[in-house]
Amino acid sequence: MKNIFKKISRHRLGKIVPVLALSAVIAGCANVTNPVAQDPFESYNRSMYAFNDTVDRALLKPIATGYETVVPKPARTCVAGIFNNLQDVWSSFNSFLQGRAHDGINMFGRVLFNSTMGLGGCIDVASMNGSQRIINDFGVTLGVWGFDSGPYLILPFLGSSSVRDGISTAAWFAIDISPPYAPIFEIDNIPLRNSILALAIVDLRAGLLPADRMVDEIALDRYSFIRDAYIQRRQALVEGRHANTGHTTSRGLPTDDQGLSVPDYSIDDEPAPSATPAQPAGQ
Repeated sequence: MKNIFKKISRHRLGKIVPVLALSAVIAGCANVTNPVAQDPFESYNRSMYAFNDTVDRALLKPIATGYETVVPKPARTCVAGIFNNLQDVWSSFNSFLQGRAHDGINMFGRVLFNSTMGLGGCIDVASMNGSQRIINDFGVTLGVWGFDSGPYLILPFLGSSSVRDGISTAAWFAIDISPPYAPIFEIDNIPLRNSILALAIVDLRAGLLPADRMVDEIALDRYSFIRDAYIQRRQALVEGRHANTGHTTSRGLPTDDQGLSVPDYSIDDEPAPSATPAQPAGQ
């Protein structure tokens, strides 16, 4: 156990302290009189959302837009597929931790198939053959194990989260492991490693541009829309209703690989509903 804590680097702590200080300052900039039950920290969250949104619009979104404009779609699809393949490894691992062996085996099969026939994930041959992605992470695993999500929480730069998911993120950060991109951090060539990480961030943000535009068109309150979508999506993942979603933005906007912002909460292998409506519970 001591060796684990020794892996916490000073430069990482140096990054955490300023962020926490900034969060504390920003938290007092907004005041919500009657926050909803799932969002008791709404005053802080709205302030942090505004901060993240400003950073995104000033830096990430313009770069992602340029990437989408300049890079041909086949190349972007290949890059996204490779990073999705890394995510699938992590999803498979968490499915096994949750006792969902069927999902774990399916996702591991996806990784093997796409890593070989799909050239490292560049071509999603698994999806072409009917094997759909199941997004998973350790926050979902904690939920399956019985840990309540706790209040909604927006993290600096990372966006939408909850107390449970935030603790999960902080735990991996503290022991110097960054799934699902841990293999990238093991690259000794620092310029190459940083370039790949930068590409991962740009690819992630570029994949969310269509959903971002859609929310701009339909949402009267972007904050509430993103919060509600995040909470519903995370609950669906914990309950096993696999939302076919690939990413979240720096502001927490969920999206699938086609850029749709509203996840599909349908249950895999569930029989089609009959024409007769089901009776409400308790009747």
